[in-house]
Amino acid sequence: MTSAQVDKGQDGRKAAVVADADTAGEGYQRALGARQIQMIAIGGAIGTGLFLGAGKAISKAGPSLILAYAIAGLVIFFIMRALGELLMYRPVSGSFSEYAREFIGPFAGFVTGWTYWLFWVVTGITEVTAAAQYMTFWFDIPQWVSALIFTIILYGVNLISVKLFGELEFWFSMVKVTAIVGMILICAGILTLGFSDAGDTASVTHLWADGGFFPHGIKGTLLTLQIVMFAFLAVELVGVTAGESKDPKTVLPKAINTVPWRIAVFYVGALIMILSVVPWTEFQPGISPFVAAFQKMGLGIGAGIVNFVVLTAALSSCNSGMYSTGRMLRDLALNGQGPKFFTKLTKSGTPLIGTTFSAALMLVGVWINYQWPGDAFTYVVSFATISGMWAWIMILICQIRYRGLADRGVLPQSTFRAPGAPFTSVFALAFIAMVIVMMGIDKDARISLYCAPLWAAVLGVSYLVLKARNPENKAFAKN
Repeated sequence: MTSAQVDKGQDGRKAAVVADADTAGEGYQRALGARQIQMIAIGGAIGTGLFLGAGKAISKAGPSLILAYAIAGLVIFFIMRALGELLMYRPVSGSFSEYAREFIGPFAGFVTGWTYWLFWVVTGITEVTAAAQYMTFWFDIPQWVSALIFTIILYGVNLISVKLFGELEFWFSMVKVTAIVGMILICAGILTLGFSDAGDTASVTHLWADGGFFPHGIKGTLLTLQIVMFAFLAVELVGVTAGESKDPKTVLPKAINTVPWRIAVFYVGALIMILSVVPWTEFQPGISPFVAAFQKMGLGIGAGIVNFVVLTAALSSCNSGMYSTGRMLRDLALNGQGPKFFTKLTKSGTPLIGTTFSAALMLVGVWINYQWPGDAFTYVVSFATISGMWAWIMILICQIRYRGLADRGVLPQSTFRAPGAPFTSVFALAFIAMVIVMMGIDKDARISLYCAPLWAAVLGVSYLVLKARNPENKAFAKN
């Protein structure tokens, strides 16, 4: 597969032919069906950021966290519709770097591909860290031992086939969805029927009675935005599955259009219910609010069940990370922007070397859990957020550039246009910029902004070296 370097003088039909050729030449097996893509999209929005990170966010923002999730969720919808417009124009695996390469330039594609790969490596570390923390609910074992075991198991799973990956993600997501819906129903029952230990005190007045809706002021709410945005990272994973979807032009739009109700139910709805049953002051950082809520209700068995669910959620996200990293490395290699050995596929169509290399780096998470078991989650969340948001920034900029070319007739119009674009895309970019500023203010998140320039320097030097060694490679040619 090569990047579609579209000549600005080509007509729409020729551009479409190029796009189809690109898609067909990737070498992957189109084994992911509608059922699996839908659940991957749903599951991508339900992970550690909600199940574990929300505990810290609640302690910082109180009930106003509900508003933060609602506004951020709207921004995520704008991002996903922008991605959907690009995917229907040209559905390819490794889509973010491909679009950056086409609409911005080869260096942007290089940076986007490697940064998104790093995001998933760091996210994998985050998820195994969370999973290791969840294991301490039942067993008194060191976090690093659990992290090591989980990393090895998920690596093995990812080498079998993409169809098995899709099936596992389907059931992982089904468990998460069922758990959240069940939690909402139980909380609703407590509020209306008054059963459990929390029945006598449960009330929607908890949303404003314990220090107000903004107990720590607007600033406290704004400082949680990086945790909130981290919770939504991975919703864009459907873009990576485009090259392995059986019917991407039908399935992907349906999956993207589920974003609003996913956010409304799983984030806003769940938090309203939990914070109505249990006062926000009783939640602590590092402890899942779902598990804590069941414990406060006196439902011990329920707490164990929810802990199993959040463990499943963490492993699901790590599994997705291993899936994504191998494909992103292969995309870079196919475009001459990464080592050629990353192009190797197994007989079942999985990128063997790329997945192995990424899983090996995820073992860094084992060391982090050994050195700093109490702070591991905070350290990796902040860096994962800044690297993951880079993909969103590229999606929005590419959509703005694409819409301009399509409106002028240079490129064919997408069959799934983003409503309100380019204004909604500009608004989303401004919101992301505000989140980055707030990360600079928050001392816990600031570390990621220190690491970002170092990563940019590494990428800049690497790009110049690769270009100098092979200046004729079309991967380094300007559009």
